[in-house]
Amino acid sequence: MKELETAEMLKGSLTADQQITLITGCTDLKEAVKGAIYVQECIPENVELKKKIFTQLDLIVNNDTILASSTSTLLPTKLFTGLKHVKQCIVAHPVNPPYYVPLVELVPHPETDPSTMEKTYALMKNIGQSPVKLTREIDGFVLNRLQYALIGETWRLVGDGVISPDDLDRVMSDGLGMRYAFMGPLETMHLNAEGMLNYCDRYRKGIIHVLKTFGPVPDFAGETEKKINEAMVKKTPSDPEHLNARREWRDECLMRLAKLKKDIKSDDVNHF
Repeated sequence: MKELETAEMLKGSLTADQQITLITGCTDLKEAVKGAIYVQECIPENVELKKKIFTQLDLIVNNDTILASSTSTLLPTKLFTGLKHVKQCIVAHPVNPPYYVPLVELVPHPETDPSTMEKTYALMKNIGQSPVKLTREIDGFVLNRLQYALIGETWRLVGDGVISPDDLDRVMSDGLGMRYAFMGPLETMHLNAEGMLNYCDRYRKGIIHVLKTFGPVPDFAGETEKKINEAMVKKTPSDPEHLNARREWRDECLMRLAKLKKDIKSDDVNHF
């Protein structure tokens, strides 16, 4: 938090010292959520463990407390069905590391009350995150569906010997990722032609042709796994020391990018 404050990226209106004094640990669940308006569960991605926690929370909270899960793939129906307070339950999936990547996917249970979605959305906006609303649950939500589609084609291209693992990553970091850091694929399409309709008119046939050449879902094992692992380990050995150092580098880059985006958005507001 001190580092974020120094970089002028600390969220909220309080100083780092003031915020730190508001953070406490507790080993008693009832005491931990006493008086809470919002509870964010962040335990390991284990459906039985999460269900156990929400069953316990269901007995403790009142009719106003929002119960949210950080799960990245577990469906709300797997976590919340049968709870007395199911209308107050929602998935609020943040992106790692959430200090620098502000997106939060809000995914409702079929019985989630619309007010739960709206209150959670408002809260996330208020604390400086960037929430998006899904109208219903779907495997992988949206972020991971997009990520897995990219990972799948990545695996096929490397496995088929079309490109090396290092060059594949460079296609993203020095190519697509440059644009996608500031706008999504739909706006990219819109700007890459004379609007969306013109883009579809120009490229529709080509896109469909290429998509039909995509292979089956990879098994993420075997020779391709070995080949990609060797390339990754050569760049960053898989021991904790090297991985943590590379993560620190990643977080530093993300913080600087987040600051740049913040400045750009501020300039946009002033410009318009």
